[in-house]
Amino acid sequence: MKDLNEKTISTLNSLIETCKDGAKGYKAAAEDAKDVELQTLFQQYAAERESFVRELQQAVRAMGGDPDKSGSVIGRVHRGWLDIKAAISSNEPHAVLAECERGEDAAVKAYRDASRETLSPQATTLILRQLAAVQAAHDRVRALRDSVVYQKT
Repeated sequence: MKDLNEKTISTLNSLIETCKDGAKGYKAAAEDAKDVELQTLFQQYAAERESFVRELQQAVRAMGGDPDKSGSVIGRVHRGWLDIKAAISSNEPHAVLAECERGEDAAVKAYRDASRETLSPQATTLILRQLAAVQAAHDRVRALRDSVVYQKT
C-alpha cells in the first residue's frame, strides 16, 4: 500500500506542476491579450488551473505527502508553455491561441497518462474530473484558434 501511496503522491505532484505552468501561461496571455473575449477566457482558465492546484495539493496532503516537492525540470520542459511569451510579443491572437493550445496538448497528455496509472481511487476520481475540464479548455482554445475571427492575417 505504501508504494501505491508514493506513486499517487508523485503523480499528483507532477499534475500540480502542470497546472501551475498552465496558470502562469494563461495569466501571461490574459495580461497581454488585446481582445476582451480572450482576456476573459484566459483569466478564467488561469483561475481554474489555480483551483486545480489547490485541490491536488489538498489530495497530496491528505495522503501524507508534501505538495511542495515539484516535478522534474525535464518534465517542465515538455509541458508546452515555454513559448507563450514569444507568441504574446507578436500581438497576434492566432499565435497566442496556438501557443495556448500547444500548452493544453501537454496538459491533456499529462492528465491522460495519469488517469491510466494505478492510483488511489480518490486520486483517480479527482484526475478524471480535472481531465474533463482540461480537455474542454483545450477544445475551446483550439476552436477559437481555428475560427475565422482569430485567423492569421
